[in-house]
Amino acid sequence: MARTLRTVGAALLLAAGLARAADPATDEHDILRSEAALCHAFESGDADRLRRQLDRGFTLTDSKGQVSDFSQNIAEVARREPHYEVFRNHDQKVRLYGDAAIITGITTVKGHARAAAFAGNFQYTDTWIRRDRQWILAASHASRRPQ
Repeated sequence: MARTLRTVGAALLLAAGLARAADPATDEHDILRSEAALCHAFESGDADRLRRQLDRGFTLTDSKGQVSDFSQNIAEVARREPHYEVFRNHDQKVRLYGDAAIITGITTVKGHARAAAFAGNFQYTDTWIRRDRQWILAASHASRRPQ
């Protein structure tokens, strides 16, 4: 009897986990909320937020084709160089693939780097993965949009 209860309990936990993973509306909401939190982290210099939401193998391919990794991005945000006054994502489209998601959209930025002002819109693609029931950013690519 105890074995049967354990088996039923395990099956219920598994079903609950599968039901959570199979809710596209909730996943989309969670990912977009995480994206907004990352934008705010870049804007406010919150390197701790990035440490929690970026995969340790994270890579960013920027609009010049340069690739930076997890440590480089954390250090940049901690130094606040560049310094962002605006860092916002919009016009986003989310595509879910089980425990992975791809988001495309536009990032609008404004700020300064080494005392030189900058502003622009960038088409981006982010690749998110679900690990331990949390969405984390694995890779990002940005291309400057024509003005």
